[in-house]
Amino acid sequence: MASYCMTVSRLRLVLGDGARRLHISAALSAKSKVAMSRFEANSAVGYEKLLNNISIVRKRLNRPLTLSEKIVYGHLDDPVGQEIVRGRTYLRLRPDRVAMQDATAQMAMLQFISSGLPKVAVPSTIHCDHLIEAQIGGAEDLQRAKEVNQEVYNFLATAAAKYGVGFWKPGSGIIHQIILENYAYPGVMLIGTDSHTPNGGGLGGICIGVGGADAVDVMAGIPWELKCPNVIGVKLTGTLSGWTSPKDVILKVAGILTVKGGTGAIVEYHGPGVDSISCTGMATICNMGAEIGATTSVFPYNHRMKTYLEKTERKEIAQLADEYKECLIPDPGCQYDQLIEINLSELKPHINGPFTPDLAHPVSEIGAAAQKNGWPLEVKVGLIGSCTNSSYEDMGRAASLAKQALDRGLKCKAQFTVTPGSEQIRATIERDGYAKVLRDVGGVVLANACGPCIGQWDRRDVKKGEKNTIVTSFNRNFTARNDANPATHAFVTSPEIVTALAIAGTLNFNPETDYLTDGTGEKFKLVPPTGDELPSRDFDPGEDTYQHPPEGGSVRVDVNPQSNRLQLLEPFQKWDGKDLEDMQVLIKVKGKCTTDHISAAGPWLKFRGHLDNISNNLLIGAVNIDNDAVNKVKNQLTGEFGGVPDVARFYKANNLQWVVVGDENYGEGSSREHAALEPRHLGGRAIIVKSFARIHETNLKKQGLLPLTFSDPRDYDKIRPDDKISITGLKSFAPGKPLTAVLKHADGSSESIVLNHTFNETQIEWFQAGSALNRMKEIQH
Repeated sequence: MASYCMTVSRLRLVLGDGARRLHISAALSAKSKVAMSRFEANSAVGYEKLLNNISIVRKRLNRPLTLSEKIVYGHLDDPVGQEIVRGRTYLRLRPDRVAMQDATAQMAMLQFISSGLPKVAVPSTIHCDHLIEAQIGGAEDLQRAKEVNQEVYNFLATAAAKYGVGFWKPGSGIIHQIILENYAYPGVMLIGTDSHTPNGGGLGGICIGVGGADAVDVMAGIPWELKCPNVIGVKLTGTLSGWTSPKDVILKVAGILTVKGGTGAIVEYHGPGVDSISCTGMATICNMGAEIGATTSVFPYNHRMKTYLEKTERKEIAQLADEYKECLIPDPGCQYDQLIEINLSELKPHINGPFTPDLAHPVSEIGAAAQKNGWPLEVKVGLIGSCTNSSYEDMGRAASLAKQALDRGLKCKAQFTVTPGSEQIRATIERDGYAKVLRDVGGVVLANACGPCIGQWDRRDVKKGEKNTIVTSFNRNFTARNDANPATHAFVTSPEIVTALAIAGTLNFNPETDYLTDGTGEKFKLVPPTGDELPSRDFDPGEDTYQHPPEGGSVRVDVNPQSNRLQLLEPFQKWDGKDLEDMQVLIKVKGKCTTDHISAAGPWLKFRGHLDNISNNLLIGAVNIDNDAVNKVKNQLTGEFGGVPDVARFYKANNLQWVVVGDENYGEGSSREHAALEPRHLGGRAIIVKSFARIHETNLKKQGLLPLTFSDPRDYDKIRPDDKISITGLKSFAPGKPLTAVLKHADGSSESIVLNHTFNETQIEWFQAGSALNRMKEIQH
């Protein structure tokens, strides 16, 4: 499969990675025509390799394969010798591509620079979407971001040019929409430094969110390790219609599986209901699969994907996918580890929240639930767009509702914002009139960027601490995520429901049954939304925002030692060969602790390239079980209370190593590896919890930390906030062999508990070397 991807890359090298913007059928230069013929001649070889690897593995396992197994095992480094046991063995894989968003790309590229390698080994891209703050409107916010982030953008652009990475400039759009429009295709394996990379599963690819260190491995040409996923099947029957949208499928699944129910598994959708969902709708479902902890999600190749490929000027790929369709659908009789069935004809519109994306409610019941629980009924702001729901179809369906309101003399009672997913979407909805309708109903069209979804929102209509409700078509709604206000009750739903609730101005409105009152006092119901899956005309590509890495020549990459935005990395210290003795408990975390709690985004995004500065947000959102306070822990050396990062720095300055103790699903949410880099930088050595989210556990291992879990979850209660902890057994550290923690209490008593881990032999070498990057350098030398 890698050869197929490299062929696609060669085609794009001539046409530009933005080549999709061009009409491939139009007149091409002689050089381009040669590239095209080479593409047509060689690309089948890649699918043939995928087919061959699948045949080898199927014969070895002697059973039918699921679709996700086909694509994952089809990318094995050694399909003949690789041990394959779902949920147990680690697979060595060869992904086709790497994609990085600008907030995580900074640290990923700093690590790649540290590796000493001259060029990336696989096609890779950087996407500028995270550093643009929503404040006034698209054009103004974009210009401001370019000025404020000039140093970072220049670093990313020059580093990309020097090391052979494509660069999508600010304003190009959100990484996942750009990938869907340009790089995803049926059967691809792509890793991305963002947790919503699974969006590409809507186009039949296995697209997985990872930390930057994983991306560095792949860019360095090293096989990438992934624990062999279990497979959860979701069988869809019936047909979507009326107010029900693709978003409702994943909102329903989230309610069933919860935020950790998909951990260690790929969610594979199948069944006759799949054909009633558009390609971009399938992407929506896969995107939000991150919220159930899934490794990724995927749909089988079908005519909806073929149409999307053709509309985005990738007809040749669609033809190949047709030819090799057997690789891109599950085998009859394949077995899933868990099976969920959803009848789309019976599925009702859903809205999930507040404060967690798995608290699912039918829209018809949310008003009553809000009244019962004391959630504010008034909708202050409705926000549509984001990487989850910003397709042409999404915008069209929202606009159809907005037009109905306008025709009856109404505008939104709530504030209303619109975030296009890409420059192509923005330009096309402007051309086709959707943007005007959404503005006329009261909307503000923001920049083609993440914006409020990740906390890049200069919100001024409520004060911090003021209780209020917002509804979004985003994917996450953790406490304070969108606007840094812990009292904001955020609910996630479809763009259609967001638009309806913004028009009504209240959660206590079910558009399927309830009436609005128009400007003349007449009552009316909104007709269910409609919208074209794809534009009848071709997409308008808008402004060209892509920079291809130059061929040959030298590019200088500068990092100013005085910068407060960027900082070259120093290697972490190697393990000294001894057990970790008398480590202080820095904080015992109570309840949910996401990567937002561990390393907040929003205003902190500006420091994502400067490890020491961003470490000042370490665990400032986590609740301390000792006092139920946030960012207030006792310094056991002084007896005084201070902020978590301040106390961590004090311990480090006094050569006192420390540990964090946590609860279930620790580190859920974003893929940000800063949540692992920061504790390592400030002197942490181990994170001991009841269970981990997949990406965060791997990130901790990559940085030389010990992510450990209680053999008996009740042992969490044995640890006291002022304990000293020793971890023993490290001299004989081995896969599958538990470690022991000795808890030394302040009263002089002590007790031992058993800690489990999921390290394999390679990962143990990371720990011993001090980090995965250190180990990479050792191997090179």
